[in-house]
Amino acid sequence: MSNHESMKLDLPEHDGSPIEAAFLVAPGYNPVDIVGAHTALGLLPGARVHLVWKNTDEVMGVPPFPTRPTTTFDECPRNLDVIFAGAVGSEVFEDEETLEFLADRGSRARWVAGSCVGSLLLGAAGLLRGYRATTNFQGVHLLPYYGATYAPGNVVEDRNRITSGPATGGFEIAFRIIQDMYGDEMARESILQAEYDPQPLFKVGTPEMAGPELTALAQEHTRTMTEPLLKISERAAERLGIAV
Repeated sequence: MSNHESMKLDLPEHDGSPIEAAFLVAPGYNPVDIVGAHTALGLLPGARVHLVWKNTDEVMGVPPFPTRPTTTFDECPRNLDVIFAGAVGSEVFEDEETLEFLADRGSRARWVAGSCVGSLLLGAAGLLRGYRATTNFQGVHLLPYYGATYAPGNVVEDRNRITSGPATGGFEIAFRIIQDMYGDEMARESILQAEYDPQPLFKVGTPEMAGPELTALAQEHTRTMTEPLLKISERAAERLGIAV
């Protein structure tokens, strides 16, 4: 048994083919958006999790988090059970090779998942047109540029598209995927194994709970990160032929 295999939960092997899940790790990606889902899925028997980028050179996450992709776009399995994107650097939204990869794998994947502005990246690849979706609260107004309809909730599921806000959303997406692919009992145990029971110090985790003053302050503090996405989204809508 390899070291990687020994880090799986001691459970019966999964029936059928190994489950393949790919997580995009582009320059400037936010580890918090994918690490929960990567962990929850990666611990299960019969699951193969891939960190995918154009090559296997080290990429830097944000905040600084050196990461080594495990496979390339070309070598990533063609038929994935899960393709997952979190927030990435703004330049990735208009990177043709990345968008082609997401569009290709997403066209066949059992689940197409996005956390935070990773949802918008899926949209840029043409994968959210006609779907209900969500993203972080600073970016929900941009969903129409990708042909998506905003729906409230930390996790929004529409057919095989599942999107969420940042941080805890990645875990919650994973638990839903586990329920679908392994069943209710495995989903319950996965929640327990992660001791997933968020109890924040302050109940301000949504704009509705935070109120207008704190929400406006948070938006101001992220403006330099979010403002470029408007122009990017406008160009995406033009490229995708979406009238907003």
